Formats: sequence, C-alpha cells, structure tokens
Amino acid sequence: MITVKQITTKKDLKKFVTFPFQLYKGCKYWVPPLISDEMETLDSEKNPVFKNAEASYFLAYKDGKIAGRIAVIINHLEINDLQKKKVRFGWLDMINDIQVTKALLEKVKEIGLSNQLEYMEGPVGFSNMEKAGILTKGFEEMNTMITWYHYPYYAKHFEELGFDKQATWVEFKLQNPSEPTDKVIKFATLIKSRYKLEVVRFRNKKDILPYVDEMFDLLNKTYNSLQTFVPIQQYQIEHYKEKYFNFIHPDYITCIVNEEGKLIAFSVVMPSFSKALKKANGRLFPIGWYYLLQAQKKNDTAAFYLIGIDPKYQGKGVTALIFQEMGDLFASKGIRQTETNPELIENTAVQQLWKDYSPIQHKERSTFRKNL
Repeated sequence: MITVKQITTKKDLKKFVTFPFQLYKGCKYWVPPLISDEMETLDSEKNPVFKNAEASYFLAYKDGKIAGRIAVIINHLEINDLQKKKVRFGWLDMINDIQVTKALLEKVKEIGLSNQLEYMEGPVGFSNMEKAGILTKGFEEMNTMITWYHYPYYAKHFEELGFDKQATWVEFKLQNPSEPTDKVIKFATLIKSRYKLEVVRFRNKKDILPYVDEMFDLLNKTYNSLQTFVPIQQYQIEHYKEKYFNFIHPDYITCIVNEEGKLIAFSVVMPSFSKALKKANGRLFPIGWYYLLQAQKKNDTAAFYLIGIDPKYQGKGVTALIFQEMGDLFASKGIRQTETNPELIENTAVQQLWKDYSPIQHKERSTFRKNL
C-alpha cells in the first residue's frame, strides 16, 4: 500500500533530505549534497526565495517505509510576471515503482489545479539558478555539485505516465591543452587591443565581492532569451553569495572590463568537488571540510560553472581572453580536463566555445511536462 504524507515538521524535513542517502547507498556515481545546505534551501525561514515562491514537501510510504519524495513549487514571479502558468516540482526521488512515482506526481497535479495553473514541469528548483532535469544519458558518470544524479528508471517512469520532454541540457568533457595555443594567444591579444579590454585578477575572495552584482546582471542579460529563464532577484543574489562563497577560489574567477571599468564578461570555474563531496557523505564535520579543502588545493579536474557576456560584446571574440586565462591557470594547477555546466541543447552559441577542446558530450538531462 502506498500513502503520501505532507511534511509538517523539521524532523520530517530531515527525513526528506536524507532519503536519497538510502536510495543511492552503494551507488558510486551519486554525489551527495551537503545536508545542512539542503535543509537551509528548503527552509522558508532561511531561504529568501520564499519571498516570491512557496513550496510543499511530500514523502511517499510503501508498506510503512519511505519510498519517495517530491517538492511542489509555485514561483509567483514566473506565473505573474512571465505569464507561465506552471507548477514546478523538484527534489524528486523514488524507488523503482511506477505507482510511487504516480502517487507523488498526483500531489503536483492537485496543487497546480487548486492554483488555476495549466501544466506541471520538473524536476527543477525554485529558479533557473538551481538544479534541473532528469538524467537521461551519463548514468556511469558522477554528478557535479550543481546537478542531480538519477537512476535510468526515472525517465522511463515519466514516459510511461504520459509526460513529454520540455527542456534538455547537455554536458561536455573538455580536454585542456598543456598551455594556451598560439591561435588563442594571438586572437586574445587582438581582441584585448581592439576593444580596449582588461582582465581583472583576484588575490583573495574579498576582492571578488564588488563584482558579484554585475556578474548576476550579466547573467540576466546573457540568458534572458532562453526558455527556462526567470530573472534573478537581488535577495537571491545575496543568498547565492553566502551559499557558494566558501567553494570559490579567486584564481578560478575571470572578469573582463572595458576602458570605463565596467564588467563586460566573466567566467566562474571551480576545482571539481564531486569526489570530495562523495567522501564527505553529506556532512562538513568532522572531516568533510578537509576533503573539500584538499579538492581546492590539488585536483586534475575543473568544473566550468558560469559564463556571462554582455550582449554588446557577444560574437566579438571576447571568450578568447577567458580561454587564455583559463589555459594559463590550468597549466599552473595541473588541471587536465574540464566538465561543463549543463547547457540548454538549443544554446549552440555556448557549445561552439568548446570546439577547440575535443568536446565529448557525456551527459544529457531533461525536464518533463504534462498539462493539468
């Protein structure tokens, strides 16, 4: 017998957050999140996204044992400002029982209909800055810090339940040359001179803070035409600063400014934390923090998280400066390969950036949609 119960206590929220640790126990590809981060993200008293969103959390039980979980999310900015009558769902995990999946998704439908919405889509987070999509390719690859891992049966359940793919993201492995190529160096020098650009380098994390708001402004400008776009609010920026600041290494941040000192492009790369998070197993203490610190200091793999370019400078070769900086950095740090952040499959402009780095598409993920 399957029952679905809404979470009403912090104790049950902890069960919600830790359920995947049971489900994926023994899976060498699943990278666990930090439990404390997950608890704060889902807490309406601690996450500022709840200023314009609301969420309900459910646990499914089969024969008295937890068999699945789901978060049902309503983003009022998306519904009212962008006129997308959508009920979101995320944090979906379940055993390989389609009846459990169906029971969880029924809760999404109920809430969507009660709010006069037109369709459901997921898995997604509260905004486009969070994890999204069910893994459909790359089941023998570890997920990154900002993506979900799923067993193959997840996507099959959605297909059997009559859902259609909505948004699809692709991810690539890139091979880093031992040093920047002459082509990149010459082109970067030309672009830097032509547009009077300068590369900003950072000595410590505090030096980065004055540029963070401009980075998010560029993200809004860079991606506002993509189908998943929801404008990033200032209070969300403050939240993301706090959430990810400890993971940032100043050497891995590249900012480019014009002659007026205005930010026109940036990239955020981090050492890969997948193996470190796997060892930490959801907890910073007693020694999880040590694994993360070691990953920052010694690593042969980097993760390319964000790139933003002012629309006025897109298509003008500015990325050559970013790749020159990255090349110098990777050579000095011993970084041999890079993994990209998920990119919408239709975002061919970004995918073209990788063509000189022997790209291999190793993962793919999609959200699934169904009309209510």
